[in-house]
Amino acid sequence: MKAVHRAVGPAAFAAVLFSPVAARAESQENPLRFFEGVTEGVSTVKQLLKKPFRARTVGHGTIGPDGSLELVQQVEEEGKPPKSRRWHIRQVAPGRYSGTMSEASSPVVIEAIDGRYRFRFRIRGSLAVEQWLTPLPGGRSARSALTVRKLGVAVARSEGLITRIR
Repeated sequence: MKAVHRAVGPAAFAAVLFSPVAARAESQENPLRFFEGVTEGVSTVKQLLKKPFRARTVGHGTIGPDGSLELVQQVEEEGKPPKSRRWHIRQVAPGRYSGTMSEASSPVVIEAIDGRYRFRFRIRGSLAVEQWLTPLPGGRSARSALTVRKLGVAVARSEGLITRIR
């Protein structure tokens, strides 16, 4: 279950990683810009047969010349030493994004669906991660709901809030 503990970290940011900022025209054109600058994610993680714990992530993002997002997060989970997580995400089609995350064992695939964003990827231990980010009014934050599954069975869940700090 160590891999599950690492997987739920994306919800703490990221997360597991981006949300549009409806109030800003540039973010409507490129929702990756939400993570440009500093973001903070705070979540509660619930693992099967374990006590829930809090997680916090502070992300520092930059948009490259090609429009891709480079995001470096400092992840703090109760009872564990802090760690770094790296994301590289780019748009591949309208409403579709793809990239890498340092803890993922597969590509990260992101789809815009009805004003929300669904992230899907795999991590070590044959675990499948699905995260939904829902932008909130005002454009400075988004709700995160993450589920980790093994063989189709949910083994961890996380709910949190991601806020753009600056």
